[in-house]
Amino acid sequence: MKIISVTLLIAAVSLTGLSAAQINGKLFQPRPKLKPTQPMPRPLPGGGPQFGDALPGLGATQLASFSAGRTEFEAIETPAGGLGPIFNGKSCVECHSAGATGGASTITVTRFGRLVDGKFDPLDHLGGSLLQRFAIDPQALERVPVQANVVAQRLATPLFGAGLIEAIPDADILLAAQRPQPDGIHGRAAQVDDVASGKSRVGRFGWKAQQATLLSFAGDAYLNEMGVTSRLFPTENAPNGNQALLAKFDLIPGIEDAVDPATGTSDIDHAADFMRLLAPPPPLRQSVSAAAGGRLFQQMQCAACHTPTLFTGANPLTALAHQPVNLFSDLLLHNMGALGDRIAQGTASGAEMRTAPLWGLRARKTFLHDGRAKTVAEAVRAHDGEGAASRTRFNALRAAEQQQVLDFLASI
Repeated sequence: MKIISVTLLIAAVSLTGLSAAQINGKLFQPRPKLKPTQPMPRPLPGGGPQFGDALPGLGATQLASFSAGRTEFEAIETPAGGLGPIFNGKSCVECHSAGATGGASTITVTRFGRLVDGKFDPLDHLGGSLLQRFAIDPQALERVPVQANVVAQRLATPLFGAGLIEAIPDADILLAAQRPQPDGIHGRAAQVDDVASGKSRVGRFGWKAQQATLLSFAGDAYLNEMGVTSRLFPTENAPNGNQALLAKFDLIPGIEDAVDPATGTSDIDHAADFMRLLAPPPPLRQSVSAAAGGRLFQQMQCAACHTPTLFTGANPLTALAHQPVNLFSDLLLHNMGALGDRIAQGTASGAEMRTAPLWGLRARKTFLHDGRAKTVAEAVRAHDGEGAASRTRFNALRAAEQQQVLDFLASI
């Protein structure tokens, strides 16, 4: 996707909300928002880069876009502005705050569906596969249908360095899928139809690599997590598929996140700008133990999936062009055996999961897709399928060596 920088004027309009214009003869007014009331995490001590900082090397225009995007990311949606009628959260930061705005979460959402003879049915007609756990009216509350025999929990993924991940060329991810790997590892790229660009792209965001670009990722989240329709996702979710309930409680028919004609952007654009310009997790200076753990990480073949570094390609934004991306992921789908969540999504099967980037692990409190692991060691020991051999090697290490690996993972 081509990166579009927002001008200082656009950023100022987004921040102040003072614009008003005509759209098809109707007065455009920014959707009402509330300021966030939850306390934001404190920055880490020290004078270096921190979680939640903007990418280094940005100019004044990009920094203004980053600030405007963060304001939108933290803003609280209201029913008057399009929230609901069913939703999982009232703001982006509600589920992305671990470490700083844009991080992961301890909050899980529920996915469900029906699995019969190995074929997964997301039960779209009953509101699947995502359950929205809140509603603007109790009558619209969703429930897991009795027809569902698969129910899974998922954590929000951290977004630090998301713009760098977006800027990795599709061809590089596809090439990684062709490289021979040990232990029967066969990752594959998720080829998805990207609604933002209208092109077939390699997916890289989400547990199933179901989104290829940050604008599509933002539009999907606004609709499915907050119930806010946009130009990319204009169709409202009906509570458990009930169109009568939707008609009764959809307070703002049509597109709720309208494009401001004065700027050519809407809220999903500002949220995407924030994610795109968000710096990667700041690495720590490695101790002797962490350095030893890095060598063990390689010896255990963990890097076969958790590729230490990929590179961005050409990009109109200098801060994103030809940069190393130390994400520790190949961004491919892998068969994880019993660790899969059994939910088929996009082009991923129920057993397949995207290799989770490992950078910034120390900012998280729970691990794996459903948060079942309370420590990184628990997460390693839960690996299955294509990760089983590395898990076995980790378990065979002496306790001191296991700690070295954990010290390494806490440093990246």
